[in-house]
Amino acid sequence: MFTDSHCHLSFPDFTERMDEVRAAMAAAQVDRALCICTTLEEFDAVQGLAARYDNFWASVGVHPDNEDIEEPTVERLVQLSARPKVVAIGETGLDYYQMDERKGGRSIVDMEWQRDRFRTHIRAAQQVRKPLVIHTRDASADTISILKEEGETGAGKAAGGVFHCFTETAEVARAALDLGFYISFSGILTFKKAEDLRQVAAFVPLDRMLIETDSPYLAPVPFRGKTNSPALVPYVARQIADIRNLPVEQIAEVTSNNFEMLFHDLKAA
Repeated sequence: MFTDSHCHLSFPDFTERMDEVRAAMAAAQVDRALCICTTLEEFDAVQGLAARYDNFWASVGVHPDNEDIEEPTVERLVQLSARPKVVAIGETGLDYYQMDERKGGRSIVDMEWQRDRFRTHIRAAQQVRKPLVIHTRDASADTISILKEEGETGAGKAAGGVFHCFTETAEVARAALDLGFYISFSGILTFKKAEDLRQVAAFVPLDRMLIETDSPYLAPVPFRGKTNSPALVPYVARQIADIRNLPVEQIAEVTSNNFEMLFHDLKAA
């Protein structure tokens, strides 16, 4: 019934708990999950989960925050994306959150390595025709700009993809939608101070919306502060249902259908 479009089940929080995690998913009617890769070093573990379980799939990519790890190349991402049940490129994008030049931190110029890495992922995704999983934090203008520069305009060679764990403004959502991307909402949508984000969720068309947990992070209310897991993604769906005044079953169906539309290699993988 429900689909978790973004979780990190290869992280240590879940290593010895997979049977428990899967039992909780089944009890909560969470039928599928996309396991997200954040470093090439962890890729074997991520892809291994997808290979082992028939309702898990995997991505391949390097998170923009990660340094001192194997740097991806287009060739390496293309190679790994051919492994069974790999349906997306990412998590990739830009993250300027920790950057504060006034405090002796890095400037926007200093973050060129992130932008180069982002372009690498976009080019790999376009080559293999698999969607991008986009992370953007305090960097939405550059994220949108680079996507446009690399031809992600919803036509031609564009790979498309999803802006995951969306926390930006309605204007950023509109720009992403205009480029053909989907918008995914997480447990943040249930937080008390997330009224602006709930307004974005009211604006995004249902046929371009996904739901996720970003496990083990960002557990929804009433579990905030605890370890998140895919079994809690229905709480995100219920929040959207309340916002849109629709049955939660409709949100589950629409977002699951959208998952299938975006990650179109599910059956072939």
